[in-house]
Amino acid sequence: MEDKCEFCIGVMKQGRILARFRFRNEIIYIENVPAWVCNRCGEQYFDAPIYKRLELIAQHREMIQRSISFPLAEFDMALA
Repeated sequence: MEDKCEFCIGVMKQGRILARFRFRNEIIYIENVPAWVCNRCGEQYFDAPIYKRLELIAQHREMIQRSISFPLAEFDMALA
């Protein structure tokens, strides 16, 4: 029996993702995280041990050696 997405009833497939993880009002990105991903809507689920590990990584974020940057736009910005 296949696991179904709680939101759209799509099929959940296991894979590795770039996870966006919020911890104490900060966001960090963690690569190669095992996750269940809906093949229809893209919703992501983590098994409990994986989520606990994400929390540990976030708690020790001062040890992270790489960072990324990206453009940030204001939603109400003028486009003309």
